[in-house]
Amino acid sequence: MSDEKNLSDDLNDMLGDAKEGAKKAADKAEKFAGEAKEKAKEFAKEAKESASEFTESAKETFASGDNKKILAGILAIIFGWAGVHKFVLGYNKEGAIMLIASIILYFVTCGIGTTAIWAIGLIEGIIYLTKSDAEFYNTYQAGKKPWF
Repeated sequence: MSDEKNLSDDLNDMLGDAKEGAKKAADKAEKFAGEAKEKAKEFAKEAKESASEFTESAKETFASGDNKKILAGILAIIFGWAGVHKFVLGYNKEGAIMLIASIILYFVTCGIGTTAIWAIGLIEGIIYLTKSDAEFYNTYQAGKKPWF
């Protein structure tokens, strides 16, 4: 009987240890969950602040005239053959390509070849003017898409 009592005591001790271990694990899990919840709240707050700052920055950009949609669109329609609209948007290489191609085609084809370059400018001007302000800004100013 003494062996049975020892075995029963050992089992009770093990059960007590298991319960204590489970309680410690549950306490640690609860603490970890609380910390994770706090970090998630902080992250969400920072994300909201960043989104608000971006929105305000975008509004300021459009309000300040940094969005060059109308200027670039009109210049592309009128002086598209010279690539002036490319220079306005900061695409100096592409503007130079259009200007040089127009000059060379003018002399080589007696002015007929510049029609192709003028058509490119006309199409780009129409595309610029038909896009929304945000879409134009994101595509051609922030996204730096140089052609069409």
